[in-house]
Amino acid sequence: MNILLVTDAWLPQVNGVVRTYQTVIRELEAMGHAVRTVTPDQFRSFPCPTYPEIRLSVVGSRGLGRIIDEEAPDAIHIATEGPLGVAARRACLKRKLPFTTSFHTKFPEYVYARFRLPVSWSYAWMRRFHAASQAVMVATPSLARELEGWGFTNVRPWTRGVDTALFHPREETGLDLQRPISLFVGRVAVEKNIAAFLDLDIDGTKLVVGDGPMLDELRHRYPKAVFAGKKEGEELARHFAAADVFVFPSRTDTFGLVLLEALASGVPVAAYPVTGPLDVVDGAGVGVLDDDLGKAVRSALQIPAEQCRSYAMNFSWRACAEKFLGNLALIAR
Repeated sequence: MNILLVTDAWLPQVNGVVRTYQTVIRELEAMGHAVRTVTPDQFRSFPCPTYPEIRLSVVGSRGLGRIIDEEAPDAIHIATEGPLGVAARRACLKRKLPFTTSFHTKFPEYVYARFRLPVSWSYAWMRRFHAASQAVMVATPSLARELEGWGFTNVRPWTRGVDTALFHPREETGLDLQRPISLFVGRVAVEKNIAAFLDLDIDGTKLVVGDGPMLDELRHRYPKAVFAGKKEGEELARHFAAADVFVFPSRTDTFGLVLLEALASGVPVAAYPVTGPLDVVDGAGVGVLDDDLGKAVRSALQIPAEQCRSYAMNFSWRACAEKFLGNLALIAR
């Protein structure tokens, strides 16, 4: 299959969306499929207000239309609702071409956190954006139910995977910190609710791995926490393996790929009982979900590492890619 993938989220961004598509593309190509990506680095762009790490492309539907005409893909997937996604959607509608989309990020909640714009307004726009899609791919059943509650009618499941060869337990990590080590990995931004983690009255070291617009502010407010900055590859995997518990304070993530990466590293999870953790962790015996996050952290420390690792081995990137293909089959020509 010849697939055209349009995404506003791409390198040098480091997040779950980018890592998901990078890995799925490798799996698809290994299966013999061709994937052409349309990403912000191919166009003029400018930094997103309040979030300069994200680049917003300057492109219209005419430019995307030319790419679609040249590629003549068997299937078109629009990954994000940014400028590229909007332009691709308009170009597809003009040509009467079916396409799929995916819902990765709760932008309405993010916009509310930054600008206090009512969540219902943003969801109305998101619902309209995705209404023309043949299938809106979502990572978890609870997110699907949530979107259906907002009026989305074309939701289909698309699971995630984890690289268990990279993320695994290690005896030596090179980190000499007071234990227990409570770890957060992700964008250091307001929507991640990191302050809820850093405010906890818990023993040991609070370790934050990641970069983002709130990094300097949080470093100043929480001088006792360790801020390691952005890590990738082997270095990131060593930081995961060094932890005793992975703390996930976000209430707005749609999945949380880092949850699987922590579990594959033999690290139990402490989180709120919300979309993402409820689907990945709840009832599996590999983490504790509680509205009292400190209580969840202390309880999760009792969970054996081998239990977490064994559970993570059930998640495969090949299965994720095959599910993606199955959804594209709805529109493939």
